[in-house]
Amino acid sequence: MASLSQFLLFFSFLFCLKNTFPVLGFQSNFALFPVAKDAATLQYVARISHGAPLGSTDLVVDLGGSFLWMDCNSGHVSSSYRLVSSCSVNCSRAKFHDLGSTSCLLNTNCYVSPYNGVTGSTSMGELVEDVIAVDSVDPSDVGQSTTVDHFLFACASTFHLQGLASGAKGMMGLGKASISLPSQLSSSIGHPQKFSVCLSSSTGVLLTGSGDTVFGTKIARSLAYTPLITKQNDYFINVQSIKINGRRLAVHEHGKLEAKLSSVVPYTTMVSSVYAIFSKAYVEAATKMNMTRVETVAPFGLCFSSKGPLVPEIDLVLQSEMVKWRIQGRNSMVKVSEESMCLGFLDGGLEQSSPIVIGGLQMEDNLLEFDIGSSMLGFSSSLLLKETTCSSSLLDSTLKQFF
Repeated sequence: MASLSQFLLFFSFLFCLKNTFPVLGFQSNFALFPVAKDAATLQYVARISHGAPLGSTDLVVDLGGSFLWMDCNSGHVSSSYRLVSSCSVNCSRAKFHDLGSTSCLLNTNCYVSPYNGVTGSTSMGELVEDVIAVDSVDPSDVGQSTTVDHFLFACASTFHLQGLASGAKGMMGLGKASISLPSQLSSSIGHPQKFSVCLSSSTGVLLTGSGDTVFGTKIARSLAYTPLITKQNDYFINVQSIKINGRRLAVHEHGKLEAKLSSVVPYTTMVSSVYAIFSKAYVEAATKMNMTRVETVAPFGLCFSSKGPLVPEIDLVLQSEMVKWRIQGRNSMVKVSEESMCLGFLDGGLEQSSPIVIGGLQMEDNLLEFDIGSSMLGFSSSLLLKETTCSSSLLDSTLKQFF
């Protein structure tokens, strides 16, 4: 987690603490959370400041999580958090999507079900409220740190941390639920109802609200948009077809290929019937480009000699031929040794619930804007094609803005 610490030092300098104030009546452009990739688990870890005294906690980012949860008994222990009553409005907000969980008993605490998106397990946890601090920018006065009172999250047991990156004490849920991080900050600080992620193999960022100030209007205005579908708390897009080096794959019998976006799955997975067609077509395209197959390395299904700079282009064609998410190079291949690289698309099995799950590797160095209000996903395709990355574009544009 050294990269996260270095990144935090930069932001501590950049967003120097001028003053701390209540958010009531305050409007800001965005709230910012640095994100680092854990090398061992390939999970993306964000850091949040909360409690009294103010301290930090590392949380695994979960696009499909309904709320933020953490182990409140280890790591930073806050003396200011308060339990939420089961008969309160906030408890009702937290349980809005939990059918059959609306009853309450006086003088009892509100219990919710924290979900570990890595292991797929659910546990019982108490809903609490506390103060959090976020780096935020006021259009009229940059560099202020904003405190958000009465922020809702869940306390989970230590055993529920199983499978998470070392040092992570919970998960940061970014789903559409009313108490997810983006939803709470939107209502508390006055953000637009949207958030952006720009993941990286080193340092990336999560923004709630508008990201134009950070990434610059040139990148922000270059985004293509496709309809965003929300099911429970997961985000999906519809893929009309898949192309490899411009050749359309014969997956039309599957109709629209619903694709889930997941920050806890390291590589894109496909249901077996789709993967079989995809992998065969990829091998054919690679052979035409004189790529040499080599022995596979788990968990990958296709591996090649790393000699030669070019690999096939993969296009996810969305609502029209004019709107496509292009995946190539570093977003499609994983270097496993000095001599070989493997295709970062895996067979998800026969029972995978969604035909496609777009994983972290394919989202890296792509600016993704989740506009919840208009149900649209904005995407840049690889920033590498624009000769920048999530890390460099963030630092460059921020330095231009503030120095």
